[in-house]
Amino acid sequence: MKPHILPAIREMRDLEKLVKTDYPTCVLLDAHIGHLQSITDLLKQHRMEMYIHVDLTRGIAHDEFGCEYLIQKFKPKGIVSTKPKVIKKAKTLKVTTILRVFIIDSHALKRSIALIQQVKPDFVEVLPGVASKVIQKIYDETKTPVIAGGLIDLEEEVQEAVTSGAEYVTTSNKTLW
Repeated sequence: MKPHILPAIREMRDLEKLVKTDYPTCVLLDAHIGHLQSITDLLKQHRMEMYIHVDLTRGIAHDEFGCEYLIQKFKPKGIVSTKPKVIKKAKTLKVTTILRVFIIDSHALKRSIALIQQVKPDFVEVLPGVASKVIQKIYDETKTPVIAGGLIDLEEEVQEAVTSGAEYVTTSNKTLW
């Protein structure tokens, strides 16, 4: 297991590889509601926990009601969302929350910092994860642990994100797991 990696699962074959590792936690991206029970069962069997990306779960509304259902039915370690209402609902249900923000320019950075301060997620996932310049700034201004994600393909990029202050790095690049 490489430190600071949080495997991001997009397909069943990724899940099959993950359960052969010693990672304790993963993020489920792009899952279908009809497959979540078997995925949950498989992960429990291997003593692994998951975060469910609410916005990318197909077959269910990407709102606070869909979030509540996912948490009550599948009991994930936490959820990931870009939506403040979803994060707030998950916080009331006592699971770990990850607010995903996209930093494409200085305006998006300023808006994201204000949103993080308002919503107070447990973590903020900054995309693209190669945006090491903003990782420390977001942490300094919000005191929220940062997860870097997106476009991370090299071990050096993982190290740069961690050196810049990221607590974890999400990646679906299996060569980095």
